[in-house]
Amino acid sequence: MKNKKPLILISNDDGFRAKGINCLIDMLRDIADILVCSPDSARSGYACAFSAETPLRLQLQRKEPGLEVWSSNGTPVDCVKLALHSLCPDRRPDMIIGGINHGDNASVNTHYSGTMGVTMEGCMKYIPSVAFSLCNHDPHANFEPLRPYVRKIVKRVLNEGLQKGVCLNVNFPVADAFKGVKVCRMAYGTWGNECVRTRHPRGYDYFWMVGSYTNDEPEATDTDNYALTHGYVAITPTHMDVTHYEALQKLKTWEE
Repeated sequence: MKNKKPLILISNDDGFRAKGINCLIDMLRDIADILVCSPDSARSGYACAFSAETPLRLQLQRKEPGLEVWSSNGTPVDCVKLALHSLCPDRRPDMIIGGINHGDNASVNTHYSGTMGVTMEGCMKYIPSVAFSLCNHDPHANFEPLRPYVRKIVKRVLNEGLQKGVCLNVNFPVADAFKGVKVCRMAYGTWGNECVRTRHPRGYDYFWMVGSYTNDEPEATDTDNYALTHGYVAITPTHMDVTHYEALQKLKTWEE
């Protein structure tokens, strides 16, 4: 890849064939050189997991001027680590992007998301990182309304950077047009009815992980859930440091 443009590393948790990641490539090819390293199949829910006992492989899927697409049998985080180590060892990416995910990663979904795993890994490498997600699990979802917002956000991050230890979690509602952008906090929410027991014909029980989400603060107007349910693009600054500083000060008394 030539060095005239910035370099963006892209991964996801839906696999390199997913429409979301391929639409993202199309949205950004004129802005930057693109290096994709993503799982060879879906890895939703892998969060920041990496492979400690599984040998990992890389396979080149596509190579064009300004674009390389690689797949791996690893997790989304594995893909970022492999790309930084083996695919661009002499050229540090200017930005890392997770997505575009099929399904929202707002509220507590942030903690389960492989898309956010990509972004957090980039953040831990001190590379400006952003996750993009659409609140639509349909494999044929329409990503075109996201184009101007994705491009504007990426250009701003490339030009202005992000604070050390901070990444962006960007979620889009399902709509043909959005009311605008809201920069907001993560909503408190919970998942319930997460396990469905099923009886196998051979005489044993097995379980499906499913569940239903509840917004635990439906009256709050400053959250990502509020923004999305009211037609806005939700941008949530997310940080690597999970220390709760108020509690830290209170717990200082334990040292006495």
